Amino acid sequence: MDKQGQIHIYTGNGKGKTTAAFGLAVRALCSGKRVFIGQFVKSMKYNETKIETLFDHVTIKQYGRGCFISKDPEKEDIEEAQKGWRDAVAALQNPDNDVVILDELTIAIYFRLLSVEDILKGLKSKEPHIEVVITGRYAPKELIDFADLVTEMVEVKHYYTKGILSRDGIDK
Repeated sequence: MDKQGQIHIYTGNGKGKTTAAFGLAVRALCSGKRVFIGQFVKSMKYNETKIETLFDHVTIKQYGRGCFISKDPEKEDIEEAQKGWRDAVAALQNPDNDVVILDELTIAIYFRLLSVEDILKGLKSKEPHIEVVITGRYAPKELIDFADLVTEMVEVKHYYTKGILSRDGIDK
């Protein structure tokens, strides 16, 4: 009998949410598992997305048009997020997947690109064995209550506040 897949949330204002999720993906891939990663509100290929070239059983899709954080989302931003959610639900219901990572999903909820009700409905429809990781700031209480594991990343100190930029490939 397959083990029950759990739902993880990595949230908070601290750094490391996406990095932790990608670390879990690498761990699963090294164990021969199949991983789907949907990145919401992102359109740039970050260094971590290069794992697609290193492993056979990983799919990464991005559902964003760049950064709108300083302005209201446009119709196209909402359409991208909704397309991403449809793909995410398909991944959650695909028995071939072992891990589904929904990067920055809570940001899409926070900016009202997606509803928490739709997210919960989709999560309830997942294949029982699939492990789900949701990342992003501002995780809503309903999602936190539904999850099996919630980790809050807290910023204690960060060099960005001193104007120091990240080093490409090291801490970005």
